[in-house]
Amino acid sequence: MNVERRVVITGMGLITPIGNDVETFWTNLCAGRSGASTITHIDTDGLSSKIGAVVRDYDAEQHFDKKEARKNERFVQFAMVSSRQAIQDSGFKITEENRDRVGAIIGCGIGGLQTIEEQHTVLMTKGGKRISPFLIPKIITNMAAGMVAIEMGARGPNSCIVTACASGSHSIGEAYHVIKRGDADAMFAGGTEAAITAMGLAGFSNMHALTTRNAEPERASRPFDRERDGFLMGEGAGILFLEEYEKARKRGARIYAEVVGYGMSCDAYHVTAPAPDGDGGVRSLRAALRSGGINPEEVDYINAHGTSTVLNDKLETLGIKTAFGDHAYKLSISSNKSMIGHLLGAAGGVEAIATALTIVRGVIPPTINYEYPDPECDLDYVPNTAREKETRVALSNSLGFGGHNCTIALKKI
Repeated sequence: MNVERRVVITGMGLITPIGNDVETFWTNLCAGRSGASTITHIDTDGLSSKIGAVVRDYDAEQHFDKKEARKNERFVQFAMVSSRQAIQDSGFKITEENRDRVGAIIGCGIGGLQTIEEQHTVLMTKGGKRISPFLIPKIITNMAAGMVAIEMGARGPNSCIVTACASGSHSIGEAYHVIKRGDADAMFAGGTEAAITAMGLAGFSNMHALTTRNAEPERASRPFDRERDGFLMGEGAGILFLEEYEKARKRGARIYAEVVGYGMSCDAYHVTAPAPDGDGGVRSLRAALRSGGINPEEVDYINAHGTSTVLNDKLETLGIKTAFGDHAYKLSISSNKSMIGHLLGAAGGVEAIATALTIVRGVIPPTINYEYPDPECDLDYVPNTAREKETRVALSNSLGFGGHNCTIALKKI
C-alpha cells in the first residue's frame, strides 16, 4: 500500500531589498520598512520611472572568489547564496549516499539581462570575436538551478520554470510534487531575479507598468490603495529547502510549515492584462484548496500578489471574493511588494518564505502605504501595521504576464 508522502519546509534563504538573511528581512518586513530608493547604478534619463527596490549591502566577492563572481550572473549568485543559507538553516547534509535524491527547481523570469546588454555593446563596437565565451552560460535562466546543484552536489531532479512573475511559486509547487510522488526526498525550490538594468527598467517603464512616483520612492508601491499607479521593480532571490516529512521528522529537523496544496491556471486572455473577471486567479485559488483538502473557511491569511497596479489589485480582490464568498471579508491579506517591490521571477520564492514565517511567528506583515481606500478593493489588507494573529492555513498567490496564475497552500504543523 502506498503511503501518502507529505512535504515540509525545513530551510529558508533569501536576498532582498530589505535584508540579505531571513531574520533581517523578517524584522524589516514586520516593521513596514521600504526597500525603495532612487536608482543610481544605471542612467534613467528620459524614463518615466526612476526608482526601484535594489538589493543593498551585497558584495559578490564576499561570497565568491573573483573568478567565480565574473563567471556567474547576478541572478545566479543570488540563487546560490540563498541556497547556501537554506541548507545551512535546514541542518541537512548532502552525502554520497543521498545526493541522487536531492534536487533543485529554481525559477527565473528574465535571466541574465545585464550580460546581454554588456555583450551586445561588445558585439556592436568590437565584433563577434570579442564576445565572452561565458555569454551563454551566464544568460540562460536554468543556470541558477544548475549552479546550485553543482555547488551542492545535488544530483536529483533539476529544472527551471519560466512563467514570468509566477516562476518562483510554480517552482515550489513542482518541487512539492517531485517529493510527493517519490522522485526525490529533498529539493531546493524558489526563484531568483536581477533585471534592474538599463534595458529591463526601460522595457517595463515604456509599457507603463511601473510607478512614476519618483519624488517619494518609499511611498510609491501602494497595493490596493486608490492612488496606486504601477509596480516598483525589485530584485533578489528566495529559496526554500523542502523535505519529505517522515525523513525530516526522523532526523529531528525543525519544520517551519507543511506544503499542502498547489494550484495553477491560465487566463488565456491577454499577454499582460489579467482576465477582466479575475477568473484565472479564482481557478488557481480553488485548485490549491482542492489539492490540499482545505475548506475555504479554514484559510486565515493570503499573501497576495498585490503588485500596486490598477488592474491586478482590483481583479485579485475580485478573484478572492469569488473564490471565498463571505469568508473573503474575514481573511487577512497583505502584500510584501509594498516594501520589497516586485521581484518578478523571485517574488513567489520570497513571498512563500514570508508566508511560512507568518505561520511560525503568528505575525502578519502589513501592506504599507495604504492611505486611500478603493471601493473596488474592499477587503482587509492589514494596512500599515503588522498584526499578531494565529495563522494555521495560509496561501501565497502569484500571477504572471502571459496569464499564468499560481497558488501555494501552507499549513501549520
